[in-house]
Amino acid sequence: MATPQVYQFKLALVGVEPPIWRRIQVPETYSFWDLHVALQDAMGWLDYHLHVFRVPGPGTSEVEQIGIPDDDPFEGDKPMLPGWEIPITHHFTRPGTTVPYEYDFGDGWEHELTLEAILPRQAGQKYPLCVDGARACPPEDTGGVYGYENVLAAIQDATHEEHESMLEWLGGRFDPDRFDPKRVKFDDPAHRFKLAFETPRAPAPRGRRTARPRRKRSRRSTR
Repeated sequence: MATPQVYQFKLALVGVEPPIWRRIQVPETYSFWDLHVALQDAMGWLDYHLHVFRVPGPGTSEVEQIGIPDDDPFEGDKPMLPGWEIPITHHFTRPGTTVPYEYDFGDGWEHELTLEAILPRQAGQKYPLCVDGARACPPEDTGGVYGYENVLAAIQDATHEEHESMLEWLGGRFDPDRFDPKRVKFDDPAHRFKLAFETPRAPAPRGRRTARPRRKRSRRSTR
């Protein structure tokens, strides 16, 4: 009988310095939906917006898009394949494989996702697991990389005209250097799926702006 394995990934936010990144381990049985939920939770995103993995099709150079299919796509758009139907093992076949992962098509948060290792599952260890990382996730709806730079400039300069209003919008404080992998809590992907597609969306947390979706979006559990 084959030894159960876990896939170790590194997720790095593109275009932000100093780097914001996470290292996680997930079961080999995960689908792309399951992986998406783990990435959101490890990074600290609230899963309020759409996402996509862009992966080479097996045996071809054609790029496939994996995420949440659009009920009414624009003519000529590439199809979006449902992540919950596609195992990660179909595309992550060996360490070193890297694919783009985008979250929030409005802000355009691009990530580089790399399979670092395929490891034996440790007896008694609960997965997914966040094993390392650096710096806080940007707040939702800050306008992407350049918008986030403006947020940091405002909160770090007490004389900035938006200093007080930005801190108030952020809930009073925000430490861009803070991250502790031990504090990461992972949601059940099946529960997140049910929240995303079977129940109405809950109100956004206080102190955070969020875009109002025109259709159901996945969201984080409050369990």
